[in-house]
Amino acid sequence: MDNLIRLKDVYKIYRPGLAEVRALNGVSMTVDKGDFLAIIGQSGSGKSTLMNILGCLDTPTSGNYWLEGQEVSGLSDDRQSVIRSCSIGFIFQGFHLIPGLDALENVELPLIYRRIGREQRRQMAIQSLERVGLGNRLHHKPGEMSGGQQQRVAIARAVASRPPVILADEPTGNLDRQSGHEVMEILRGLNRDGHTVVLITHDREIACSAPRQIQIQDGRIVS
Repeated sequence: MDNLIRLKDVYKIYRPGLAEVRALNGVSMTVDKGDFLAIIGQSGSGKSTLMNILGCLDTPTSGNYWLEGQEVSGLSDDRQSVIRSCSIGFIFQGFHLIPGLDALENVELPLIYRRIGREQRRQMAIQSLERVGLGNRLHHKPGEMSGGQQQRVAIARAVASRPPVILADEPTGNLDRQSGHEVMEILRGLNRDGHTVVLITHDREIACSAPRQIQIQDGRIVS
């Protein structure tokens, strides 16, 4: 299979005062097209830093990151912003929905930024919301939905433009057990449909939902 993501000897070093903190300490890994990978680690392990680099939200101190065959670690902020918009769908623990917009408008918003025409983006948003079981909640605002429903809106927003990578950061962290299982089943379904999913979690049970797991500890991949 082709590598969709490849990291080689990636370091992220912070220097608060005289102390050196190695948030990532020589991380190398690959993710193939169609993978469902869970990255598991406790607080302070480096998994959030790794997520930020995978999502082009931060750059390594040293090392290389290839996304879809392009070396992205040394690109400008503007160019990385374009890559984030086109290549990565983000799902966060906090849903990051806009309270004044309904579900359909929340899903449409990033498509507007990509300058997709009104009719096309409306259809893309509707299809995405139907895919996560919210075809009957298009015009409900976040405050009118449960936490699980809000996270499904966030998933629909992340996948509406069919980005090559779905990056899910603790997507069940704010949900009850049943809603968390429903969200994981949606992610597994998206993976079966061909999406590449990278899941960041501290929860070993959630990580076991993924066919492949990587454990990170003290900035290193340990298993």
